Amino acid sequence: MTTIGKLAGVSQVTVSRALSDPSKVSPETMARIREAIEMTGFVPNAVAGALASQKSHLISAIVPSITNVVHAAMVQGFSQIMREQGYEILLSETGFSAQDEEKLVATHLSRRPDAIYLTGIHHTPQTRKMLLSADIPVVEVWDLTDTPIDLCVGFSHSEAGRAMAEFAVQEGYDRVATVSANDERAQRRRAAFSKRYAELTGQDVPSVTWAATASLAGGRDSLRRLIDEHGFEGGLIACSSDMLAHGVMIEARKRGLKVPEDLAVMGFGDQDFAEHLVPSLTTVRVDRPALGRVAADALLARLRDEEVAAPCNDLGFRIVRRESA
Repeated sequence: MTTIGKLAGVSQVTVSRALSDPSKVSPETMARIREAIEMTGFVPNAVAGALASQKSHLISAIVPSITNVVHAAMVQGFSQIMREQGYEILLSETGFSAQDEEKLVATHLSRRPDAIYLTGIHHTPQTRKMLLSADIPVVEVWDLTDTPIDLCVGFSHSEAGRAMAEFAVQEGYDRVATVSANDERAQRRRAAFSKRYAELTGQDVPSVTWAATASLAGGRDSLRRLIDEHGFEGGLIACSSDMLAHGVMIEARKRGLKVPEDLAVMGFGDQDFAEHLVPSLTTVRVDRPALGRVAADALLARLRDEEVAAPCNDLGFRIVRRESA
């Protein structure tokens, strides 16, 4: 709080008083203190009497959805290792909103966690500022970047999209389309797929975006739109998740279309049900539990003041070919 006081032109005692009871300082002083907090990304400590040298043995984990099996599998692998090492997990979900993530980061930091697990690499400027100011280990999971806040563990979503397009061309599909959720990573894969397919074939790729969370209903509705609005009559549909792909297959069956004879379908994620569908689903596999475990190991190394050889760890992906494409 010393830095806040210097920037606001008041004593540390005044800063403490303002944070505990704003009515005890003038509106002008409170405005200067808030401006200083905004500049530094400082988050007030909600743990009464906590000392800077104390460890909370609390690890924050902030994910887009606690019901999505993709994120649940990563958090499970992560939390198992952290609990074995004596840490407890404080878990919250953002609903894929960067603004909600910012609010949650502020709330979690106020509880003084020893480290933070985040999903993805795209955050608001204020979120990054708060995390850098907190000076605790941070791991960003499910993505890669050359400029992590601290550590990142993931794979390239753009490379995954390009690989799916190359698969489509190699398998001889001269007509393709995409069905995607509206989150940033799904849209990045979709854009990379469309660009690469166009580079290889010279053809544009019709696409449908499902605005809500990926679901069977979203897949069914998206196929209806591809057929009714885009005139898509057959070929390969690349989906941003196995759930959407499953919905596409259900709608295809309802319309009397055979998969893969009339319509080929490709998913993403290799969820547990993918290989048990009829026909089984061709998809992209990412080792989600391994991502969580590697993220945990990286944070533990930071917490032990051990050197981390590489701040970014690329676990890659692979296409799993099955019956649907």
